[in-house]
Amino acid sequence: MDSLVVPLDAPEAADPGRFGPKAANLAALGRAGLPIPGGYAVDARAYRLQLAYLGLEATAREVFAAEDRPRARRCALDMKLGLMENAVAPQIVEPLLAAWRTCGRGVVRSSALVEDRADSSFAGQFESFLELQNEGELLIAARACWAALWSTRALRYMASHGLDPADTAMALIVQPLVEARVSGGGLSRTADGDMVINAAPGPGSAIAQGEIAPDRYVLDRGGSVKESATGRKYHGVTCVHGRRSLSRSLAGARCLSPEEVAEIGLLMRKSEEVLGGPVEIEWAADEAGVKLLQARPLRVAEAAVPDEIWLQRPRLDGHPSGIGFGSGRARIVNCECELERVAPGDVLVTTVAGPALGPVLAHVAGVVAELGGSTSHLASLARERGVPMVLGVPEATQRIPDGATVAVDGVAGVVRWVQ
Repeated sequence: MDSLVVPLDAPEAADPGRFGPKAANLAALGRAGLPIPGGYAVDARAYRLQLAYLGLEATAREVFAAEDRPRARRCALDMKLGLMENAVAPQIVEPLLAAWRTCGRGVVRSSALVEDRADSSFAGQFESFLELQNEGELLIAARACWAALWSTRALRYMASHGLDPADTAMALIVQPLVEARVSGGGLSRTADGDMVINAAPGPGSAIAQGEIAPDRYVLDRGGSVKESATGRKYHGVTCVHGRRSLSRSLAGARCLSPEEVAEIGLLMRKSEEVLGGPVEIEWAADEAGVKLLQARPLRVAEAAVPDEIWLQRPRLDGHPSGIGFGSGRARIVNCECELERVAPGDVLVTTVAGPALGPVLAHVAGVVAELGGSTSHLASLARERGVPMVLGVPEATQRIPDGATVAVDGVAGVVRWVQ
């Protein structure tokens, strides 16, 4: 029988049917000689063995099959709690711990069989856990990654893509921690044929979650920088509803050297060769250099030609982060508490482009945010759904009037409005 855990440099680790496209793509990059952190892939069969060990297989089938919605919700909750609260099956524990022991302060990441595909990225829908200190934390992280397949946001995403969670499974990646000095993402192809790199100091979670406007570098296909812009971060304050909000922006120094920018550009071009098309990458750089953390297929759209009437209107520029051109009524939302104000066909204008906005993408005409960048998880979902989105737009919530008619060009990164 095949091993449950294999090194990422093993030939079988490149099998997406066993280890998920995320792990398989990473393994393919490593085997092509590109820098990755190394580590191990955990077969999705381990997840299926865990379901059988806990007697949850029948419950899994009821989540999307039950006609009684309260019953379906109860089954989904039973799946999450069952996977999260119960011990890992003995035949899984030892190979999992053996992999972790070689990684030191390791990382556990999801690698679902349905994520990182051209038609379903699942960007930001699952879990990753960093700096695990001991074996107990490793096992908790593994259970949490398995349980994430049954989270409310993942189930909504699957339903919108015609997927049944009972028909798929969750593989895992166990890796050494990259002590990131700087990290970010990249798009190997834009509508103009360029490449884009986003970067920020430290781990890349703030970029992925849309909590900052990262440094942005636009490169031609030869790797030369055409333009660049320094990112912004914000002080946190409290909104009127008692939740965390954001205020004054602070600009910092650029965090990549010209040599690092050129290196990441080269890695994107080589990743395209390995995966056979345009890619979106995540990367991190420690004292030893740049390492690729993830690569998924990238949807590239043609630039739209706006109606002449819009060219005469007030304009704000930001990071092009979605697909196409759309217009609608601006709805200013200052925190998640106000999302219910956003009606179908509205253009959402907000501060943080975080995961909570994911469900809104199904019915808005466009999204504009002061923070976030082209490689955030929300931007990946917008490209997948064909939603116009511009992120990293300074003072958007102050400059754009609530209720104004707004046009969003998600390819050019331009927002205009009628006063």
